[in-house]
Amino acid sequence: MTSVRIAGVGMTPFDSHPERTGRELFGSASNEAIDDSNVPRGDIDALFYGNFMGAFAEGQNHQGPLMADAAGLSVPATRFESACTSSGVAVREAVSKIRGGEADVLLVGGMERMTNEPTSFVTEALATAGDELYEGRAGMTFPGAYALMANAYFAEHGATRADLAEIAVKNHAHALENELAQYQREISVDDVLEAPLVADPIGVYDASPITDGASAAVLVSDEYARERDLDAPVSITGTGQGTDQLALQDRASLTRTPAAERAAEEAYADASIGPDDVDLAEVHDCFTIAEVLALESLGFYDRGTGYQAARDGETTRDGDLPVNLSGGLKAKGHPVGATGTAQIVELTKLLRGDHVNSDAVSDAETAITHNAGGTVASVTVHVLEVVA
Repeated sequence: MTSVRIAGVGMTPFDSHPERTGRELFGSASNEAIDDSNVPRGDIDALFYGNFMGAFAEGQNHQGPLMADAAGLSVPATRFESACTSSGVAVREAVSKIRGGEADVLLVGGMERMTNEPTSFVTEALATAGDELYEGRAGMTFPGAYALMANAYFAEHGATRADLAEIAVKNHAHALENELAQYQREISVDDVLEAPLVADPIGVYDASPITDGASAAVLVSDEYARERDLDAPVSITGTGQGTDQLALQDRASLTRTPAAERAAEEAYADASIGPDDVDLAEVHDCFTIAEVLALESLGFYDRGTGYQAARDGETTRDGDLPVNLSGGLKAKGHPVGATGTAQIVELTKLLRGDHVNSDAVSDAETAITHNAGGTVASVTVHVLEVVA
């Protein structure tokens, strides 16, 4: 089976970009990735692209050809939609194509433009990633859904809002020097606890922001990289995907995310590694409770103990397992369709040694992404390793 190398990565600053269109954002990220790869545009076989709410925010569906044009390409282009894991699914499909010998060079990425609409509009659009019949019509929003999950976790395992606040504080600290992050400022546990509640116990600082941004990566076969002597030391060695029932009410537990467990199990087996081999992770912390559930689903912590990780300093930049050194969705920002490939971008730079936080993981060789859609009804997990 052909292995898949990451030849180049690119990403816009995650922030509010009222002056830029979605196609401009993706064109910027893809141009950076192609330049970083030293791969001629003419060698790119296809574009795999993730986007969730373009039809709502920009009145634009059928974005594949539009984004291929923005990237300066005239190749087959496909848009993937799987809520917040849209570009994570695009990465997985690209890996499969290259491994199967159907392509040698693929551009993969995602984009979302969200801040051009009011918060109430964006909240309603994001809610369509839940079950419209049994959740949406009852008024369920994603802050409300994750509040239910947090309250259930508190009741089962004794965690508190202060424990979740430590996650927000950690991820803001990690983003301080990341010039691509939306929030580059420190916060304290008191700041988190005293902030207005969105849906009890989820407060403003427990939630990721509304963000514009794009991200992209050039993936190539190992043979292509070797024949052209590309400097591409990071490979995607494992991929996994999981699915769960869409509505929370249909699930056996609100405090487990089986889709992530299955995706992780598949990705670990694919890469022939286990959780103990992972040096750092970028996980889907759309809300602070989501980081707790991700750590447990990935096998880093037993059920009911993941909430202690940030509090005890184990997932900080100086801890045994740094998590979300980019700032995570919480502080880096969360343009939903771009988040999956943004995790690939950040980890590639961290492993290559050209990320602002690379000094915290200078000996790292293995990393993992966890990218979730909805209330973790869709999940992709990817293992990245230094192979050069």
